[in-house]
Amino acid sequence: MTQPQTPTAAPGGSDSKPDAEGIRVQVFARTDVGQIREHNEDNFLVADLTQKSRGLTDGSADDGGAGPSSSRVVTIGRHGSVFAVCDGMGGAAAGEIASQLAVDIVFERLVDGLDGNRTFSRDDLARRLVRAIEAAGLRIFQEAKVDRTRRGMGTTVTAAALLDSYLFFAQVGDSRGYLLRQGQLVQLTRDQSLVNQLIEAGQLTEEEAETFEHNNIILQALGTADTVQVDLTFCELRQGDTLLLCSDGLSGMVRFEDIREVLRSAADPADACQQLTDRANQAGGHDNVTVIVARFDGGPLTSAHEAEALKYRKYVLPEEATEGTEPGRRLTPENAPVMPLGTPTSGLNLPQGLGSTFVFAPPQNPAAAPSPSPFSPRPPPLSSHDDEIDIPGTHVPPWVVVLIVVAVMGLLAATARFLLLD
Repeated sequence: MTQPQTPTAAPGGSDSKPDAEGIRVQVFARTDVGQIREHNEDNFLVADLTQKSRGLTDGSADDGGAGPSSSRVVTIGRHGSVFAVCDGMGGAAAGEIASQLAVDIVFERLVDGLDGNRTFSRDDLARRLVRAIEAAGLRIFQEAKVDRTRRGMGTTVTAAALLDSYLFFAQVGDSRGYLLRQGQLVQLTRDQSLVNQLIEAGQLTEEEAETFEHNNIILQALGTADTVQVDLTFCELRQGDTLLLCSDGLSGMVRFEDIREVLRSAADPADACQQLTDRANQAGGHDNVTVIVARFDGGPLTSAHEAEALKYRKYVLPEEATEGTEPGRRLTPENAPVMPLGTPTSGLNLPQGLGSTFVFAPPQNPAAAPSPSPFSPRPPPLSSHDDEIDIPGTHVPPWVVVLIVVAVMGLLAATARFLLLD
């Protein structure tokens, strides 16, 4: 069953002819509750920043068996467009509230202050995207503090913002961003999860990760702390590239090779969204499933034959003046919540059924130096760090990670034994 959403004006205006000089995008999005969950905690965003419009038919309407609604073909305006997937967590309706707040605030922050007289640079868009996600995380955290029924709520976010030929990915959590180019599918984001941390540390193989007991633990999410570290990456688009954003309800249920085959063979993005959702449900549908598929063509995009191989590449923003930041955005340490390991029911909100996700932050060392600001002095933009994959907020030695896993497993085993004896 697909979660209904009220469609609004499509980005760029679906009734107008696309500008032949601009990048054309054929896009569709779908969110589905899956086979196990009672309600859908996922949300997505498809928006045109130039028109300050958001919304897209999600294919949820009853079409009498005629198949999903067709994809929209629109043109990217001077301020660009944004696509995002958010996977909420927290039990009851809290996860749905967190993911809805995230997409609303990201959109509002991105369009705030835009006008037709201002020219956007790539750095402008990338920085606004990061700041919008940070603001969403703080707002969700504050909402959870003032309402006890929403304690522990949070959401992942994977957002892709496009300006001219550059596509920026901003990541918190384990929803994913992929790009298909000439039949080759590459994941351009990195999961901020315990299982991925163990793989990167060499403690777990890809095959072992598929059956790892704690593969639902993520290392940060919007709303679980007053600040987040946003992982910012990028790629340069080419003619015919296809973007896929998805929640782990798809990537955790459908094999990589099957996802690639659907994107290769689907007639258009609407068909791809339908097939991917169906495959996730056929595999068990243990979680909500949300997908956005967009195909790019026209405008300044060059041939894919001239492109470098796709890979995970960091985008490094130049130093930002202090007055350009958000003063007072962070809460004081006295007001920040303390969620030590061993007290998941008070701070982390234990999983609410099969396929649930919860957030774990490694214990902090008070004597340790503070983490560097993501906007501290750095090398020039567009530098790529391909030899080392650094997940924000997870600078923990491998032996500590292993110790944490053992401690969590012991805690869960002790809890289960207590409940059985009781």
